[in-house]
Amino acid sequence: MAKPVLVLNGPNLNLLGTRQPEIYGSTTLEDVRKLCEIAGQRLDLGIRFEQHNSEGEMVTAIQSARENASAIVINAAAYTHTSIAILDSLLASELPVVEVHLSNIHRREEFRKNSYVSQAATGVICGFGAKGYEMALDAVADLLKTQS
Repeated sequence: MAKPVLVLNGPNLNLLGTRQPEIYGSTTLEDVRKLCEIAGQRLDLGIRFEQHNSEGEMVTAIQSARENASAIVINAAAYTHTSIAILDSLLASELPVVEVHLSNIHRREEFRKNSYVSQAATGVICGFGAKGYEMALDAVADLLKTQS
């Protein structure tokens, strides 16, 4: 079987469903995990689903993906706008990367409009809620087909 896709979630996403539901909706991170697993089955993709509140743990997960994953779907949350370390690890992974955000970051505060992650991403999906993860996995499946 092919290497799984790392679906990596950043800080505070463990609070989905309860934290600012007016922005992020009522879907929980467990709901997102299940959605990704169902999409993975449909697309014949293995899924490794992780969430970390620590920037260093995210960098370690990305570095591990270099050898143990076929692609990365990442919602780096607040680290999207601040972390050069995550950008550097994504670039070093040499994997297809799809950036996902539940909300449309371009319709929010000015500082959220800058994404370091985008500099390493093949594509960005934002503003579609949890459905964005499924869209990202569809895109990854297409990317992987064109690579082989």
